[in-house]
Amino acid sequence: MTLELVHPQPEQFFDNEDKLHDRAYLRLAASVHKLIKQGEFLPGQRLPSERALADRFGVSRTAVREAIIALELQGVVEVRGGSGIYVCQAQGAAVPPLPGARETGVGPFELLRARCLIESEVAAVAAVSRKDADLDRLFAALKTMREQLHDKAANEAADVQFHVHIAEASGNSVLRRTVQGLREQERGPLWTQIEQHFHSPELRQKSQEDHQQIFAAIVAGQAEAARLAMRAHLEQVICEFAQSWR
Repeated sequence: MTLELVHPQPEQFFDNEDKLHDRAYLRLAASVHKLIKQGEFLPGQRLPSERALADRFGVSRTAVREAIIALELQGVVEVRGGSGIYVCQAQGAAVPPLPGARETGVGPFELLRARCLIESEVAAVAAVSRKDADLDRLFAALKTMREQLHDKAANEAADVQFHVHIAEASGNSVLRRTVQGLREQERGPLWTQIEQHFHSPELRQKSQEDHQQIFAAIVAGQAEAARLAMRAHLEQVICEFAQSWR
């Protein structure tokens, strides 16, 4: 079955500024968008750097990254790899209203940080609770990831299974559902767009090596090693997604 990515309509991001969810990246997207409407940033003009925007608005650089991606999805800005972010609306075109409250997806970095906290502990529990059947399932998922290294979709599906199987190995059904729910949130448009910019075959290869280390620690029953390996893996993904625009 082929899944089609359905991009959100403009009104899903752009609505009433006063109703914004309390998320830094949405507030920042609204602020940048207002400056564009007011003419501070003109069509074709390059926006200030991520660091400059972060300093100006008092937010993190990752919040800037998420805000830019939200605006990119709506055609307000264009990310040009190795050059910068540019206002891309034509002169005289109607500017959509500001980002609004109906955007319900969490930001990619918010999600990754939650995964880092939760799944590191889940891996530690799994290392001391796992059974032989759990190891068999983990090995099978790891093998599929390796065999499908150059098929992004198949590799990602096996990756999800690997992490869910770790949660299953903890013996706690709530942890399993939590990990599965976190992975399901990676299907949103912001996540898809940030992956388009920063996911690479090199990242999949590094993730394969990370998963091998996680698996080895779980096989050995070493809780602290499993915790640290999982944390290092997810921090590496955060670092990759936060790097300079290619």
